[in-house]
Parts: sequence; structure tokens; C-alpha cells
Amino acid sequence: MRLQIAKPGEHVSLVEWPFDQPLDDWTIHGLHEVSGLHRHVVRLVESGDMTYVVKEIPDNLAEREWRLLRELADAGLPTADVIGVVTKRDDGMDGLLITRNIDYSLPYRVLLSGRGLHIPYLGERLLDALAGLLVRLHLVGFYWGDCSLSNTLFRRDAGALSAYIIDVETGERHPTLSDGQRRHDLTIAIENVGGDLADLEAGGLLAEGIDPVTTALAIETTYQRLWAELTGTDEFDVDETFRIAARLQRLHELGFDAAELELYTTADGSKLRLIPRVVEHGFHGQRLKTLTGLETGENQARRLLNDISRYRAVIERQTLRKVPETVAAARWLDERFEPTIDGVPPDLVGKLEPAELFHQVLEHLWFMSEQAGEDIGLGEAVTSYVRDVLTPLPSELRPTDSEWGDEGWAAEGWITEEIERQE
Repeated sequence: MRLQIAKPGEHVSLVEWPFDQPLDDWTIHGLHEVSGLHRHVVRLVESGDMTYVVKEIPDNLAEREWRLLRELADAGLPTADVIGVVTKRDDGMDGLLITRNIDYSLPYRVLLSGRGLHIPYLGERLLDALAGLLVRLHLVGFYWGDCSLSNTLFRRDAGALSAYIIDVETGERHPTLSDGQRRHDLTIAIENVGGDLADLEAGGLLAEGIDPVTTALAIETTYQRLWAELTGTDEFDVDETFRIAARLQRLHELGFDAAELELYTTADGSKLRLIPRVVEHGFHGQRLKTLTGLETGENQARRLLNDISRYRAVIERQTLRKVPETVAAARWLDERFEPTIDGVPPDLVGKLEPAELFHQVLEHLWFMSEQAGEDIGLGEAVTSYVRDVLTPLPSELRPTDSEWGDEGWAAEGWITEEIERQE
């Protein structure tokens, strides 16, 4: 048997797992089944403050996913952290791929049925997130080959969703992708998403107003629009250089930055041609991390940066002097962000990740202030939010069947029965 572990000092407990047994026979402490349909045996293992996902697949696929997931992580793509891989097990047993569970992530079936997600329901943002993920993968030359809602997890991101790729069995990494490769990958995505949505609809678990075919086809429009904005060429007169800043601003609004820009002068010298190169995602997230040390989603970072700017303006009005951004960010963290998180009872604070929790408190504050016709204050908003919104809701850290209710994973039950009936 061969066990490879990334960062072994952080995951030393793995060496005690029963790798000599089939995954289906494991009985170790903290072991849980994973809801949903899976091509392979998959288990969740809680160990200390870490939660792992273990998937049993043939050695060649395990090694391949181990390599590809690490490459995607190194490229800054949203994916599960790959922790280890086990191959060459006795008795011809398949290999094991071990990844870290993506905390606070939700499967598409939960989002699109709207169960329990009143903070808020984000089903309409799900396919935007999937199209955005596909664009980011294609920018680094990754061909997915099986893009679907089933192979993706989603996390809240301040009124939007961030998509994470979790299954790359069919993936291929190339220096760049041709237009034909991108089109083929997009076609697979549309077909798979249509099937995923049709399954939910047939089980009576698709939120009202979502048509599987129309919705799936809309992925192409979103994808093409984003791809054109990130990679398209701008041509303008030589005296319109302000358009360079305008293009960069549009990229930043999408959460991207261009590591390099190329400017070409046309043959007659009258126009400039602008081409963005090596487009990178995470513009706002990196800026927030530099200022505060917080790691968040891109939209969460944008929201928190806006709150820092507003708080900076308040400080400047009170002190009648300019305040450096770094000073304002430090005071915001000490006087606004951390007191808000500390105001949530310990048994509830883990229901949402801190940045999302702060964003939702700000939304609640705005709503209450609008109703009252005046600023009610952050402290009162936290108390109201905890009482009226957060307390009744299930945790999204690692949703369990008991937390989501008896019908919690009904979609999978119906699909399983349908498959067995057809067989």
C-alpha cells in the first residue's frame, strides 16, 4: 500500500485509518455517510476540528484527481483541498482520494428547492456561479469534461454564490484551450445541467418558475458574456487612454484583475488595441486580506471593503482629519466586525461563516433602519437578527439530515427509487 499526504504535519491522524479495509466497511469514530447519489463509495470523516471526504475509486483515477486538484489549487481555482491519496491496496481494492470538506458549502438540490434557505434563497444565482467557474477553469487551460451541478458545491458570497469544482475525473489540463474545446465543454455543461434540473422537477423539488431547458440554455449566454469581458479586445483612439482605466474598472467589478495588459498601435497609428492577459480572480478578496487578514469570498470582500470605507468616513468626520486606510481597517476590525461576531451566541455563530454572517447583519440593519426611518444601530440589529433570522435556521457548516428536516434529502430518495425502477 502507498499513502501520500500533503502537509502531513497537519493531517497526521490519517495514518491511523483502516486503509486495509474497503471504505464501505469502515467503522471509525466520526464516520458519516454522504447524502446524494455517487458513482463511488464516499464517506465523511470528522477528526478533531477537521472534516474530510474520502472517495473510493480505481488507483489511476485517484492518482489523476490527486494531481489535477493540486494543480487547480496552485492556480488559485476554487476547489476542495486535496489531502491524500492511497493506492496499491491489498486484494485488488480500489484506491482512496482524501480531500478536505468544503465547510459551509451547499449542494444544488438544496439551493434550487429553497428548503430552509430564507437568508436568502439564492437559486437564481446558482447558474451564474457555475458559468463563472467554467470560465475561470478555461482561462487556465482546464477542460472539465463533466461540468454539472452534481460535480459542484456552492457557498454563500454576500448575496451571490461561489462555485467549487469537486470532481475532476474527466478533467484535462492544457497550456490553453481551443475554441472548439471550450465549446464542447460548454455543451456538456448545458446538457448535464438540464438533466440535473429535470431530475429535481420530476421529483417535485424544483423551485417554482425554473424551467430546466430554458435555464440550462441560459448558461451559454452568461458564459459568453463573461468570457468576452475578460478576454475581448478593445480598440480606441490614441487620445482615449482613459478607456484603459474603464476596462480595468469593469474587470474589478467582476472580481477579476489583469496581471498584464498589451497595447498595440494600429498600422496607421490612429488607434490603440488593448488585450488583457492572464486575468486573475480575487481582486477584492486579496485587498481585504491585505488590510485585515480576513479570507472571504469575492463578493463578501467587496461588501466588507465598502463598510470599511463608510466607517473610515465616519472616523474622519469625527476627528476632522484624514485617516489612512490601514488605520481605518484596523479600527473597523476591532470596533465593528469582531464585536458583531462576538454578539452572536457561541452555539449559533458557526451556522454561517463569519464574513457571510456580518454581511447578513448589515442587510438586516439596513432593512430595520428603513422600516424605522432612522439608523437603529449595529447592536440592536445583531440582537434582532439572531432572534428572528439566525436562531430558527439549520447550520450550513455541515448540513445533516436531522437539521434539514424529514424531507431534507428527498430528491436523492426519489432519484434512487426511479433508477432502481428503470433497472
